[in-house]
Amino acid sequence: MRIATAVIGLLALAALAGCGGSTYPTSGGSGGGGGGGGGPAGQIVVGNILFKSAHNGTQNAAIDTVAVGSTVTWTWTSTGSVAHSVQSQGAPSFPSSAILTGNGQTYSFTFTTPGRYAYDCAVHGAAMSGTIVVR
Repeated sequence: MRIATAVIGLLALAALAGCGGSTYPTSGGSGGGGGGGGGPAGQIVVGNILFKSAHNGTQNAAIDTVAVGSTVTWTWTSTGSVAHSVQSQGAPSFPSSAILTGNGQTYSFTFTTPGRYAYDCAVHGAAMSGTIVVR
């Protein structure tokens, strides 16, 4: 019974998200992509050889779905002296970050066009990859 209730609850949340609502946290600020920021935001941890999505709990293949106009922020956490980046792959694309070292570094981009945006780390390649789905 608990599983059925949980499934129904998840389906209800998915339906609400499809109607313009969002379960993602919001943040202000501007991204690097011409949008004004301030919409629902994706939060992704950049760690040692991993990207981890706060939304779906996956790592090394983080997938986040955000609304058009959303700002996604990648934050370097527990990386020590290991360098990482956010490098756009394929089309559609977005500007890639610089290769950065040190905890607390961030890179943000505001996605203004729907699409499926693949990215990886310029230092670690496919070992660190992710996707942003913009709807």
